[in-house]
Amino acid sequence: MTHDDESASGRQREEVLMVDDQFVPLFDGTSTAGWRVIPRVYGTVRPGGPTIAEVFREQGMHPPVAPEEHPARWTVEDGVLVGRQDPPGCGYGGYLITERAYGDVELVLETKPDWPADTGVMVRRRPDSWEGFQVLLDHRPHGGIGGFFGNGLASFSAVPFTVDVEHDADGRPAGLRIDDAGVGPGTAIAHRRAQLSQACDAEEFLHAWRWGEWNELRVRCVGNLPRLTTWVNGLLVAELDTAAIDWPGYDPQAVARTLGPRGHIALEVHDNDAISGLDRWGPDAACRWRNIRIREL
Repeated sequence: MTHDDESASGRQREEVLMVDDQFVPLFDGTSTAGWRVIPRVYGTVRPGGPTIAEVFREQGMHPPVAPEEHPARWTVEDGVLVGRQDPPGCGYGGYLITERAYGDVELVLETKPDWPADTGVMVRRRPDSWEGFQVLLDHRPHGGIGGFFGNGLASFSAVPFTVDVEHDADGRPAGLRIDDAGVGPGTAIAHRRAQLSQACDAEEFLHAWRWGEWNELRVRCVGNLPRLTTWVNGLLVAELDTAAIDWPGYDPQAVARTLGPRGHIALEVHDNDAISGLDRWGPDAACRWRNIRIREL
């Protein structure tokens, strides 16, 4: 290596350190200070649209009864933030949401969800209703990891692939595999992948994901109608321009008016439903988070 190369490498390391120094912790490792627990209460399908409850009734489904009385349970265990349904397996979900609102940010955290556990991270979430952009951590059958979903924003789905699980000889979950359903041209997954301006290859993701271990998720959210980008263990998984989403009922200007330029960060414990049942969230499942930090851009 030449002296110039060494100098350039040193500058790069200094730049990385400067960037890292700009991050501030959102979780102190001992308490949920700076966060509050809220239940998973559904709102409208899209701004000005019908409610989720109305859609459920049309489909012959029943939304959870009195979900506001059953928020998820969030505890701190050995320096780890843990989210569970409360009581376990009850079918109710909830969120842990920041007290502060943020605009353009880069969020970094480590996650270790059980299988199955349908969790995620929301950005630009409203404090008093369920609208916001969700970064998916659907660690469950047919789940998307690192893609995006529009809570109360026409339920758009923008994912590069979906996952399922491999089993060992004793029938126990042993690792991720790419979901066999919905692959190929003209399928639902093809339409969801087409929403993304960048997307990694599914096999790249499988190589990057660490089954049963901690995985680093990095999320960047920039712009009034933001461009959202995700990385898992340093691999760029997906990028979405929310101003250019092509999805039935999605109105970018209505979304911008609803969310505004700032919103809250939220961690999710999903409820169970009549379609996915316990494949959505196992009876004793938990999602785990640590080293949560944020940099305002």
